[in-house]
Amino acid sequence: MEQVTANVFTETRLRGCNPSYVTTSDGVVVIDTPQLPTRAVAMRQEAESRGPIRYLVNTEHHVDHIFGNYYFKGAGTVVNHRGLYDNFMTVAPILDPFAYAEEALPTDDPDGTTIFPDRDEYYADPNKGRIVFTGDLTLRVGNHEFRLLHTPGHTPGQLAVHVPEEGVVFTGDTVFSECQTWLMTSDVDQWIAALDRIATLDVAQVVPGHGPVTTLKYLDTQRAMLLEWKTAVAVAVAKGWSRQETIDRVKFTDRYPVDVGQDYMMEYIQTLNAAALYDKLTGAPGPLTWPESLAKPVPVA
Repeated sequence: MEQVTANVFTETRLRGCNPSYVTTSDGVVVIDTPQLPTRAVAMRQEAESRGPIRYLVNTEHHVDHIFGNYYFKGAGTVVNHRGLYDNFMTVAPILDPFAYAEEALPTDDPDGTTIFPDRDEYYADPNKGRIVFTGDLTLRVGNHEFRLLHTPGHTPGQLAVHVPEEGVVFTGDTVFSECQTWLMTSDVDQWIAALDRIATLDVAQVVPGHGPVTTLKYLDTQRAMLLEWKTAVAVAVAKGWSRQETIDRVKFTDRYPVDVGQDYMMEYIQTLNAAALYDKLTGAPGPLTWPESLAKPVPVA
């Protein structure tokens, strides 16, 4: 894994989120877990080689941040915001998170098939939060403080994890660094407020939910991307475009690539971003389901 500071480690080159951990004088704190089974097992082994895992903190409920919890059973106490806990691996019309995790195996983790659970086994105990809270929460582990800041917007239970001693904040998907931003059911206004809150922190480095490690300066870029999406759809509504016209014509495909392993989902991102924003701005929601014009996500060689 990439060493960000003396005690902070992350992995930015896997399909899925940027899973990370922080070493302290009294063990390790894990922040998000790999979606891919063998990478989750390997990360656990690496983290435990540096000390016992005290806590596992998830920053959001999307599958790529939480599926690997299954492979961390018995390793530390899982900490979830209530908004995350209540949505943990919930199947929705937009996406079945379990199926999405499974479909990545052939192309991204073929060895993971031998340790991938069946659906009933997984849902019997996916290793979700044992500590569940609302608002903010501060954990003290050895010589480090972990400030769990509720920063809703991308998801209702979104967290940023600020570690003052390391000058680092883990933002989860409040920041997509140099890759496509997933909006879908997000609240853009809350998201911008979350960026403003993170911007007040005294940190030198930002570990995003996706993409390379960056700095607070990148928050301006992320804010601009959100505003561009919202403005473009608002202009479409003002011009009288229909929902389908807006989906067909409002796109930011040339701005950034998608994150690792998701090239085939570019059109999915553009379609649902535009549709969700159109629905919120018009107050007349349409079906936010997998677009009929797009193939279901399947592994691509």
